[in-house]
Amino acid sequence: MKTRLLVALMGILLCTGCLAAWSQSLRGSKRTEAEYYIAEYGQHYQVPPELVRAFIQRESDWRPCAISQKGAVGLMQLMPLTAKRLGVRDRCDIKQNISGGVRYLAWLCHLFRGDYRLVVAAYYAGEEIVGRRGLAYRNPDVINYVQGIRKIYLQQPSAETNSQTEAPQ
Repeated sequence: MKTRLLVALMGILLCTGCLAAWSQSLRGSKRTEAEYYIAEYGQHYQVPPELVRAFIQRESDWRPCAISQKGAVGLMQLMPLTAKRLGVRDRCDIKQNISGGVRYLAWLCHLFRGDYRLVVAAYYAGEEIVGRRGLAYRNPDVINYVQGIRKIYLQQPSAETNSQTEAPQ
């Protein structure tokens, strides 16, 4: 009985160590990998890298396998149905998550004609409700989220000087 308990406790400790590693923010080569995909997919889909970084910072704090209470996973916190729609099979995979998140942002940019306020609100609350209500959608959580993304976006040096890119409002 004591042996089983000891083995179970060791398993819990090992799993806790694994979870701690997954919950840490990206550093070193993994952060470089993420930045590479942000630049590549951002350029390809015409989504400002500063906007992608703002989402990653706000959504996951750069943790590649962060899991929200609502079931969103990864750097860009993709929900299961959104990930499936975008062909993302492993939401913890840096490349797949950023690819899916950037493609979703590009689609939202097209849907909302480049109005980053609506794009950011739809990323958080869903495109259906924001599409129906537009700027009349005044949920305090959504307003705070949009303001938070805008603040992070503007804190990035290139976002302030890039005349082709407007900040989300």
